[in-house]
Amino acid sequence: MNNFEWTQLLNPEFYITFSVGGIQIGLFIVLFIVFAETGLFAGFFLPGDSLLFLSGIYSRDLIENVMVLPSDFLNVFILAVLVGTAGIFGNMMGYWFGAKSGYYLFKKEDTFWFKKKYLLQSKDFFEKYGGKAIIYARFLPIFRTFAPIVAGIVSMDKKKFMYFNILSSFLWSFLLIFAGHYLYGVFLDFGIDLKHYIEYIIIVIILISTIPVFIKLLKKRPADKI
Repeated sequence: MNNFEWTQLLNPEFYITFSVGGIQIGLFIVLFIVFAETGLFAGFFLPGDSLLFLSGIYSRDLIENVMVLPSDFLNVFILAVLVGTAGIFGNMMGYWFGAKSGYYLFKKEDTFWFKKKYLLQSKDFFEKYGGKAIIYARFLPIFRTFAPIVAGIVSMDKKKFMYFNILSSFLWSFLLIFAGHYLYGVFLDFGIDLKHYIEYIIIVIILISTIPVFIKLLKKRPADKI
């Protein structure tokens, strides 16, 4: 095994190609990361969009360590289903955590770090835009970690939450994994191996996924001052 460097933890390829004793366990690590990023407070720093895109590139390697499928499409399809399922269970865990801690937060007095009015505003937001909030958050770093927790805190309707949880999770997994897999094939036809440009891919995906958040925050500032 190569010498370990802490910077590797920021590289999704490190998790995808990880092996123990020569046995590839990348698929299980990918599924755990998806679960943790969408269901645990501590998961917000983990790679998400870039991990799924690269998983699409390495789809055959990931799946063949568990099962051998004759169809290339089935490899990608099964991977997307597994990742989508992990995302669903992750959001369910986040919702459960939020629901269990919600009573305490609603009873908690205002402090410098906590303002009850923001919690009440979040409740109104989820009652009005609940479905869209869950779907949008799935494609945004950090937000996809906290959205299901907030949904649980504000007691978003469980059936409504599960519908948009399932819809958003499969949209997220299928779009990014299929995009990674088939774009890799398209570029390979032109003699470009995307595996040699992993760092650039990660940077581009991070920019694409975070720029809309910053634009929305900048647009919101003037209104807050009124």
